[in-house]
Amino acid sequence: MPGDPELGDELSTAGDRPTQILARFLAETGDRASATREIGLTAIQVWQALSESTGRGRGTEDLAILFTDLVDFSSWALTVGDELALRLLRGVAAATEPTIRDHRGRIVKRLGDGHMAVFGESAAAVDAALETQARIGEVEVDGHRPQIRAGVHCGRPRKVGGDYLGVDVNIAARVADAAGGGEVLVSEPALAGIDTEGLKVKRLRWFRAKGAPRELAVYAVKAGS
Repeated sequence: MPGDPELGDELSTAGDRPTQILARFLAETGDRASATREIGLTAIQVWQALSESTGRGRGTEDLAILFTDLVDFSSWALTVGDELALRLLRGVAAATEPTIRDHRGRIVKRLGDGHMAVFGESAAAVDAALETQARIGEVEVDGHRPQIRAGVHCGRPRKVGGDYLGVDVNIAARVADAAGGGEVLVSEPALAGIDTEGLKVKRLRWFRAKGAPRELAVYAVKAGS
């Protein structure tokens, strides 16, 4: 059958889209070998294949992947306790999530003290990251001003359920991991889709990360003054 051959497992039915909710319901209903279950999942599988043929499928669409992460949040949270840590996370979410949506991005998942989001173009992802950095500077809890790092990479991740997986997702995460506090790092494939006029762009002299191509160039990008 066309579509996702593993449709029905926990990973492929995660998410809040109608087809994912229905697939999760069918997967959880009755015996795994029941005819009703199999017919229902097959119908959804065919629908997924038709969606892929119209350009909405997984692994065929160019996307910019953004990861954000708070620097040293865990150690700070241990010293101040849950109440202040939660207040900080709410402030960071209020600065980050509307900005991502304003730039036509979609939040794939919240990662405790960070986010993963996807965008239709790398320029929107970088703009969202830079604006988030600026807005994070307005957040303060108990005298603490958080610092966020961000990384952007462009590729064709594989969509499974409500998540994205694959090499390009791993690369984007590694790019973000290499960033310092208040820094936005952008891979060369993502930078290629950006008009850099008005931006400060500097190539990192050294970037090596497990799971990332050795020849991958990464750049620090800042808003121009």
